[in-house]
Amino acid sequence: MLYSNLSVNEFGHLTIAGLDVASLVNEYGSPLMVLDEDRVREHCRVYVDAVKKYLPSGSKPLYAGKAFCFKALYSIIESEEMGADVVSPGELYVANAAGFPLEYVYFHGNNKTDEDIAFGIDVHIGRFVADNRDELISINRIAGEKGVKQRVLLRLSPGIDPHTHAKINTGRVDSKFGTAIETGQAMELLEFALSLENIDVEGFHCHIGSQIFESEPFSDAAEIMLKFAADAKDELGFITRYVNLGGGFGVRYIEDHPHIDIADNIKKLGECISTTCERFGITAPAILLEPGRSIIADACTTLYKIGSVKTITGYKSYVSIDGGMTDNPRYALYGSEYTVLNASKADKAPDFVCTIAGRCCESGDLIQEDVKIASPKRGDILAVLCTGAYNYSMASNYNRICRPAVIIVKDGKARVGIRRETFEDLIRYDM
Repeated sequence: MLYSNLSVNEFGHLTIAGLDVASLVNEYGSPLMVLDEDRVREHCRVYVDAVKKYLPSGSKPLYAGKAFCFKALYSIIESEEMGADVVSPGELYVANAAGFPLEYVYFHGNNKTDEDIAFGIDVHIGRFVADNRDELISINRIAGEKGVKQRVLLRLSPGIDPHTHAKINTGRVDSKFGTAIETGQAMELLEFALSLENIDVEGFHCHIGSQIFESEPFSDAAEIMLKFAADAKDELGFITRYVNLGGGFGVRYIEDHPHIDIADNIKKLGECISTTCERFGITAPAILLEPGRSIIADACTTLYKIGSVKTITGYKSYVSIDGGMTDNPRYALYGSEYTVLNASKADKAPDFVCTIAGRCCESGDLIQEDVKIASPKRGDILAVLCTGAYNYSMASNYNRICRPAVIIVKDGKARVGIRRETFEDLIRYDM
């Protein structure tokens, strides 16, 4: 199996953390997202331990809620001593409703509205990650009206291209995110931010992209950001307290993807930071990391029931499921790869080449094309692995299809994390 928490029982069924997927679907219905709590905790501990061991004092990993955001998950993240980053007032509301300590929450986004900023200040958000001059002006004004001095990091663009998919590459000079270092605009923005009386600039943030398997792009970004910190000290007398290097470590969606040793990558990053700070003659700032996908992705599996199996003679075979792009739009958006199994026959060799089709009235509603699974029939359970990141968080009600339930499994038991949407939910806001 691709992941250690998956196995096959005496009935030939796939098991997740020891629980039979057939039993889970019988009890909770389908489609069904199954989240393994112990696997989430395992990933959190790798980050927390490595950050404490290899990065400067005060460093901390922050869970990126955009990957998957719901109340029970924030409780897990908090208990594992991680902070969090949010990218919308909705994500902030969820974290706050879960009782997450907002002192350790960072509020991102390239276009925060005045209402977003006011909400963040009202709930005592730890820090804003300010994207641009207009945002700084608004934060300064609103903070002044509320009688507070607001802590911020400035989001900068380091000009790194880690050769990931263009739609998840965020660190280039021409990205919509942040202010470019290369053009000189980042230093101008810092000088302006330091002139604002209701803002306390603590440091800088960058994010170069997602699904990156090499460690070198992160070290390159660290060198650029620390060089900027050294220049800020020389030119403006500014001492950088925090450098946030974002997230982006990749995960294994398929067997061909490489294994990543997160702890070793953080060790290499720490070594790079130490030597770079020494070279530039600055004290090492605390380092923040923002893992999202690498915390949650492979901890979740989505289960579907197979409806029809249709072969077009001389062309291809389609296996249709009771979900699709409404709960997982990533293949339709950018051709994301997934491992797909006939979970009802997990002990059988994959011998049937097919395209996995969703139920939406849309030709592009596909989960994978030309994959091999054990010979399927109506009623079999199809498992799509590694669906924790950017699946439920990007889900929709297209075709008025209800979002699936999310259950959390731990110690041989399952509990509901997010209940299944109902038809009543679909019309709740209709007038």
